[in-house]
Amino acid sequence: MRRFATMAGEMTMREPTREGVQTAAAKVAEILPPTPLLPFEVDGITLWAKAECLQPIGAFKIRGAWHRLTELSEAERARGVVGLSSGNHAQGVAWAARKLRIRATIVMPRDAPRVKLERTRALGAEIVLYERPGEDRDEVAQRVLEERGGTLVHAYADPWIIEGQGSTGIEISAQMERWAGGRPTRIVTPCGGGGLTAGLALACSEAEIVPVEPEGWDDVCRSLESGTIQSVAPDAPPTACDALQTLATRPVNFAVLKRRCRYGLRVSEAEVAAAQRFAFEHLRLVLEPGGAAGLAAVLAGKARAEGRTAVVLSGGNVDPARFAAAVLG
Repeated sequence: MRRFATMAGEMTMREPTREGVQTAAAKVAEILPPTPLLPFEVDGITLWAKAECLQPIGAFKIRGAWHRLTELSEAERARGVVGLSSGNHAQGVAWAARKLRIRATIVMPRDAPRVKLERTRALGAEIVLYERPGEDRDEVAQRVLEERGGTLVHAYADPWIIEGQGSTGIEISAQMERWAGGRPTRIVTPCGGGGLTAGLALACSEAEIVPVEPEGWDDVCRSLESGTIQSVAPDAPPTACDALQTLATRPVNFAVLKRRCRYGLRVSEAEVAAAQRFAFEHLRLVLEPGGAAGLAAVLAGKARAEGRTAVVLSGGNVDPARFAAAVLG
């Protein structure tokens, strides 16, 4: 078993499990309807898009945040939570905290999309900004915990968060059994730190799980290729995929990924923008760049589409001007 930080000065021992994913799925189903699973065609092949961009906060992160915060004890709830996020996890934690009446502080990069900063504040969370690049967000979060106390709600390196994100896969399986003739044989998904990817791997043990990252921010791809956790290079290029700018996956995530993911894929900025345009034109959906990464891999012919393939559209929180620029090309 590995050790995971939860509250300043305390540790807990736990691994994410499929049973935990099922528990999370039941909890999410009590408060939120399933997001749509939409059919679309590529080269005559029908694929299925899981529209997590239509969650109340515009991203799948609401799932893990709800599962994590509802597992807190009354004493932990009274001390509040500290999250760290580029914006989608921030909104998920803020949404769950407001519903549960828990104080939430979120460590966010100063260059996060304005829409993510504004919506996190609107949900009642306090924001502590840090410089990206330049400062380590984990160190900033630890300072906040030392000053204020509380429980750390990590964006991906947390077993409850992984299980909560995995509830996406439980929904996909049930929806595809009804409309696609069986459970998914492949799920293509955007990947940052690996919380969603690991959760899907636990939820859908019979499916091939394919993580997709932006070029240059391919730490999970290289970790799978090498068999050991790799970090993003210091000179990683700029990317519009702010939600996928994680420096390295963590042991709790990689323990699942290396068992279940044979490979990862990389997509270019142009391929991501093309996927945003496709989703807008053919699915009538607004996707942020990171949320379109999996779709980008499919449209570019990098991800196989045969069998029963699902594509996760993980988020739609994008500044209007940036979205317009991507759609107009």
